[in-house]
Amino acid sequence: MARLINGANGPFSGKVGSIIGYTMNGVGYMKGPYKLRTKAPTAGELLNREKFAAAQSWLSPALNMVRAGFKGYKPSFQGFSAAKSWLMKNALQVIDGKVVIDPSLVKISSGSLRLPEDLNCTFEEPDMFRFKWKPTAPSVLEREQVMVLIYNIEKGVGYGYVYGNNLSHGEQLVKVELFKGGTTLHCYLAVLATDRSNQSDSVYLGKFEIGYD
Repeated sequence: MARLINGANGPFSGKVGSIIGYTMNGVGYMKGPYKLRTKAPTAGELLNREKFAAAQSWLSPALNMVRAGFKGYKPSFQGFSAAKSWLMKNALQVIDGKVVIDPSLVKISSGSLRLPEDLNCTFEEPDMFRFKWKPTAPSVLEREQVMVLIYNIEKGVGYGYVYGNNLSHGEQLVKVELFKGGTTLHCYLAVLATDRSNQSDSVYLGKFEIGYD
């Protein structure tokens, strides 16, 4: 049995005969029942599955950040799904048959807000990162805040804040965990409106290799 949403002329949720109705991001969809596939997947299909899995795995540690950073990306397409689509189109390559993601091309946020000036990121012993920027336009600074991510790809661990300091602070500190034998970390920053109405594109602030001999 199906359930009507918004009356007889609206979408429905459930099954009517062989048709399945559902709603995602406020948009109604219909599909047929799943059919068991008997043919083996092609080489192209297997590669697409590998790309999809690589993008999913890469973004998973930053799930809460990309949900905020890609909020409202499109009316029916936002959050993690939008971030994954952007990564697959812009930061993923196949080199010698191997799927490779370039961290410097990945976005954790997309929007129209402006980034602050004089952005930089530095590592301070023993385990602290300092993000700094030029605090200007006081009327704006209290309405916007930073989102920062420091990502250890090898360990699949992210450090930072979805909702960090307001721009008036001029800096954000993030403590990380370092591992024996060396740690490689990638740093990102974006700006979010405090009312969650918009955000900026994120910026990649570099790769840091710490503790390698």
